[in-house]
Parts: sequence; C-alpha cells; structure tokens
Amino acid sequence: MAFGKKKQIQASDVFAEVNAPAEPKGHNLAEVAVDAGILDLHPSTASIPVSQEFAAPEPIAPVQDLAVSTEPVRSNYSRRDSLRGETFDSPEPAAMLTADRLLDNSTRNRPAPESGWRRFVYYLTVRSVNLGDSLVVRERKALDARISAQLEGGTKFVPVLTRKGGVGKTTVTTLLGMALSLVREDRVVAIDANPDRGTLAERVSKNTRFTVRDVVNRAAAIDGFTDFSTMVSRDVTRLDVLASDNDPMLSEAFNEGDYNVVADMAARYYSVVLTDCGTGIVHSVMRPTLQRANGLVIVSGGSVDEARLASETLTWLEANDYGDLVRNAIVALNTATQATQLVKLDEIEAHFKSRVRAVVRIPYDPALAAGSVIKFADLKRGTREAARELAALVIDSMQGQL
Repeated sequence: MAFGKKKQIQASDVFAEVNAPAEPKGHNLAEVAVDAGILDLHPSTASIPVSQEFAAPEPIAPVQDLAVSTEPVRSNYSRRDSLRGETFDSPEPAAMLTADRLLDNSTRNRPAPESGWRRFVYYLTVRSVNLGDSLVVRERKALDARISAQLEGGTKFVPVLTRKGGVGKTTVTTLLGMALSLVREDRVVAIDANPDRGTLAERVSKNTRFTVRDVVNRAAAIDGFTDFSTMVSRDVTRLDVLASDNDPMLSEAFNEGDYNVVADMAARYYSVVLTDCGTGIVHSVMRPTLQRANGLVIVSGGSVDEARLASETLTWLEANDYGDLVRNAIVALNTATQATQLVKLDEIEAHFKSRVRAVVRIPYDPALAAGSVIKFADLKRGTREAARELAALVIDSMQGQL
C-alpha cells in the first residue's frame, strides 16, 4: 500500500520544535494517524519502554546521643552505700566525716593495753607489739559506752517504784544513780518523792539539810545550778540526792503541784532524774511522775508475795494506759530479801521477762544489808556489775534500742 511522500526535515524546523512550548498530550486515539505497516502486533516486554523508578530513600537513623549512665543517682548519703560504689548527685556533706571513718584503728594506732602482761609486752617491745585489751576490759568498756550514750530530747525521768515496801526500792535507786554518775559526763540527780518520809538521803553522805520542801518554797529565788547545788547532797560518785520532807506532818503536803515544781527545777540542770517513789501508787505525786517518765524500774523481792505485788504493779500500770512504759521497763529482782532461798528465782525471772524489757538480779551484799551509807567502791564485784548492767539497760530503754 502506497503512502504519501515523506516531508523533508530541516534543521530550522528541529530547532523550532525543540523550543516550542509543549502541548498537552491527549488520550484520544482517533486524533493520531497510525501506520499499520509499522504496528507491532506481537510486542514483547523487552520492546516496551519502562520508565526508571527511583526507590524511596530509607529513613536515616537518628544520631545516637552520648552514652548516659543508667545507674541510680541518689542524694541521701550513706557510708555503707558509698563503700558499695553507689553514686550520688551531690558532693559529700560534712556529716560523712565521722570518727569511725577517719580514725585509723590498726594495731599501730590502737590504745595501749590498760594492764596485765599485754601492757608489759607493749612497753617491752618499745610499743611495736600491741595485743590490745583483754576480753574482760573490752566488755567493761562496751558497758561504759552503753551507760554513757548520749540522750536526745532533753532531761530523762526514770521513776523507781513498787507496791510493797521493804524490797530495796531506795537501795536500787541509789545503786542505779551511782552507776550512772560514775560513767556519764552529764549530771544525774535522785529525788526522794516518798510522801511518808523516805530514806534516800541516808544512803549517801549527807552534807545539807535542805529538802524538796525548800526547793518548792525557794523556787523563785533559785537562779542557777550553784544555788540549786546547795540543796542536794553529792556523793563521791557525783550523784546528787534531794531529800524528802523530814517532818511527817509536812510530808502529806508534798503533792502533785509540788513535785512538778521540783521536777521542772531539776530539768534545768540535770540530764537524768531518778525518782524514788513511795509505795502508794495512787498518791497524787504518782500521776506527774508517770506522765514525765521516759523509763521505768520496777523493784521486786525474791519471795512469793513480793513478786506477786510487783507483777500487780505492772497490771495496774497497763490498766491505766501505761502499757508502753511497762513493755519497756526494767525489773530489778532483789535477791537479798527474806525467803529468797526457798523460791525458784528462775521462774520469777521468766514471768517478768514475758512482760517487760529485761530483768536484772541484784545479789546479796553485806554492805547493802546494813541499810546505811552506800560506798560503791566497797561493794562486791557482782553487786557493782549488776548495778552497771541495770544502768546500761535503762539508758538502752530510753534510746529505743533492742
């Protein structure tokens, strides 16, 4: 089939066509002349022009931040945590510079042994061999540390009481006060609050005639410890004792208000105030005594009725909302009373241990049985150790230690 002549293509036409504005392409096949001779009826996929497609670029991973420690950061410093490698978010405070951290307790800097062959070896070797103190000395120093522990929160009041007379309540008060005063650096006073003329002042060398009545009457004129110290008797152990009224006719006048005056005055100058209470726990003085109490000592004898009355004292305290005071109390079991050899002291001790914090046995001592001035240095070693253990337990109870 014949076709028309082909049009001669000039260069100028090509230039004009290239620079001509593009016309929109239509999709109507009727407008396009198709040459049947050049139509490929069996096209292959290779002959179909495929426009090159560009794959979408993969997202670029964000730049990783600098490595940050995931360890917990704390600001509440603890020496134990610091030793374990814990990290904190602030510098160490000054409180971290404690004596146990900074002092070198190695053999080179250990204190010289107090006595015995250990001390001899220490000086024989020109202080190069230090074996330290013996077990007995270390135990004594540990007990001293408990007795001399610092007490927070102001003056501490410790009443010593029981419902039965003649079981050694005044003696126990004196022993406790002496054991505390010998070790502690602060002041300790024992007040005789017995409304029936107590005998506490007779257990130490009496060097004044003033009593609790004089403190009440002269309270407004007392202007310092020097004034107050003239009204107490001081023992060689540094225990101060304030006597009760000497006149039985005046003893009944010592009431709740009077005790508060004396207690407030003592709280100005003393860190520990012991109160030797009377046998009448329903007396008006007993209420302020128990309300101020930070610790409690119950005295029991070694007989059946003495132990039962001491236990009933605990029951009365629990019934009057002093249960916490009872559970933290110390029972002083005086084994110097009559019929002690006929009872099972272990059973009495086991009973009280089920109700109070601890029990301390006070052994028989001829120096105590005389009922006169007590010289702590002249007591038997067992008596002194029992008094020191009682003192340590009382201080522990006021610190909330187990």
